[in-house]
Amino acid sequence: MVSEQLLGRVPGPIDRAKQSAARLVTGGGRPAWSDRGWLVEPAVFADVDIGDSLAREKVFGPVLAVIPYDDEDDAVAIANDSNYGLAGSVLTVAEQRGLDVARRIRTGTIGVNYYDLDLAPFGGMKDSGIGREVRPEALDNYLEYQLVYGGAALLEARRPGGGGCLPFA
Repeated sequence: MVSEQLLGRVPGPIDRAKQSAARLVTGGGRPAWSDRGWLVEPAVFADVDIGDSLAREKVFGPVLAVIPYDDEDDAVAIANDSNYGLAGSVLTVAEQRGLDVARRIRTGTIGVNYYDLDLAPFGGMKDSGIGREVRPEALDNYLEYQLVYGGAALLEARRPGGGGCLPFA
């Protein structure tokens, strides 16, 4: 973990998950090879219920909640049944079908068999941030757009050929 303070936030969600019906598959404690530092073994929990705190809260640590689903509609419903929507991934052998699923999931960024933060403006939906970072779209938070329409006579004075729509300088 990046700090002792953040390390202190991870055991609580892990302990609560251990008390639920979720099944700890691996990890969740301090590494056996070290008794120092801000280290926690990555924890993987299977059979997590969508109502469990592990599925509903941000842990900010190496904890994975595996939630079973019945079909694509159920998977999309589970993914969208969250207050958060920063990022996601769809892993599939049928990429077009994966793209169709990805379009239904409400996240700021989503990958289909691939994920690269450098490709697009980064930001979330719902309670996962406001606006975008990194790309030119990040400036949208500071801009107000206005589209002005005018008749041919007005626009002719501003642009040879006139007509249509033209931003005014």
